[in-house]
Amino acid sequence: MKAVFLDAKTLGADVSLEPIERVVDQLMIHERTHADQVLARLKGYDTVLTNKVVLTRAHFEACPELKLVAVVATGVNNVDLEAARDHGVRVVNVVNYGRSTVAQHTMTLMLALATRLLDYHRDVRDGRWAASDMFCLMGHPIMELEGRTLGIVGYGDLGQGVAARARAFGMNVLLGCRPGQPRGEVDGYPRLPLAELLPKVDVLSLHCLLTEDTRHLIGAEQLKQMQPHALLINTSRGGLVDEQALAEALRSGTIGGAGFDVLSEEPPRNGNPLLADDIPNLILTPHSAWASQEARQRIVWITAGNLEGFRAGTNAHYVV
Repeated sequence: MKAVFLDAKTLGADVSLEPIERVVDQLMIHERTHADQVLARLKGYDTVLTNKVVLTRAHFEACPELKLVAVVATGVNNVDLEAARDHGVRVVNVVNYGRSTVAQHTMTLMLALATRLLDYHRDVRDGRWAASDMFCLMGHPIMELEGRTLGIVGYGDLGQGVAARARAFGMNVLLGCRPGQPRGEVDGYPRLPLAELLPKVDVLSLHCLLTEDTRHLIGAEQLKQMQPHALLINTSRGGLVDEQALAEALRSGTIGGAGFDVLSEEPPRNGNPLLADDIPNLILTPHSAWASQEARQRIVWITAGNLEGFRAGTNAHYVV
């Protein structure tokens, strides 16, 4: 098995690729690969590892020796799956590696927004506490999470992790139906259509994949259905939310706050409505929720297992 890793830098310098190196006969490592370099770097390899590098039909057509694409992430929208299938190329991905770190980040955003952490920190740094005629500042309303209702859309591994942590804070949990999902009950949690869920929640947290069905799942209409104090958390995919509509909803007070780890374009080189300076109670982080060292090393271990399973003809997490 001759493998090439096109964008190893995306996993960070503090992870060991030794588990993968033990499985393959040869591993060529490139820190980064630009679009015009992909084809040349695929030549002569039967296995390619990629995180975000795009693989198109043209690549599969030009590289008949390619047998396996190992995506070192859960999302596979950077691979033309139909073309891979047409050319007999198997595609594997990594799941269930980031529950702890993503759920932790989700709760961090939720807690910071609920306590107005950044606003009070800014008040202290700007001298407002020092100038106060009282022992404390109370200018920003604080929400207690205990007894509040959390709505989760996407109750997979990450959504389950968030639900468990929210319950530890005394929150009530409801689930939202993704497009095409029936209402019902899962793990004792009611699953409701969005139109029923949104008016009930104090916090909405998104944990579903981005597809054509889920793109702009939360838009202006859905934001208007939420309570004025409600918080929106997105540690999944930026395209799930209409960002312009969210910016306007935060400015107008339609909802109370938002915490996002993802944007529709990453990095946001061309700007983004949520990067404006006048949006209140918004916290943005740079797609870092997944990036604990433990989670990134776990990706390597799971990828090595996928490669070993493919090579042995046994278990691997196949997408195609």
